[in-house]
Amino acid sequence: GELSPLELAGGFSVFANGGYKVDTHFIQRIQDMNGKVLFEADPVVACVSCEMQKRGKAMPVSAEAVIESGLPKQAGRVVEDRIVYVMNSMLQDVINNGTARRARALGRNDLMGKTGTTNEQRDAWFNGFNRSMVAIAWVGFDDQKKILGASETGGKAALPMWMEFMRTALQ
Repeated sequence: GELSPLELAGGFSVFANGGYKVDTHFIQRIQDMNGKVLFEADPVVACVSCEMQKRGKAMPVSAEAVIESGLPKQAGRVVEDRIVYVMNSMLQDVINNGTARRARALGRNDLMGKTGTTNEQRDAWFNGFNRSMVAIAWVGFDDQKKILGASETGGKAALPMWMEFMRTALQ
């Protein structure tokens, strides 16, 4: 089976946000040249009370009050806390002691991830995240008959791209 980088990001986002399934989206908002909002994404969020706290407001007491307040919809839980804890611990170990330990150069202790390489090095990837951001780096060919090279693994070929992006994105 195959997954696109976007599908991988959606899957890893469940672990990044504590077990809740949120939808990935490309565009947050579109405005015209006068600042009029033409489109604004309305994704579900993993923590409605967190959104309230950001806005400096008290949490509404009912679902109807949440809707009336203009807050985003609450995402559904799809993975139990204990499973999220174990997975995140293992994925943090990939960076602390495993195939992505070069990511320690970012100087962060909140990063988790997974390197990957297909059979015969046809493509390589790194899925990495913290609690607020998921990013996927993929390298390969659309033509699966081509190979990257014998030593082109996720930790060697994809991880450096991810690190370069995250170095800026995490600021």
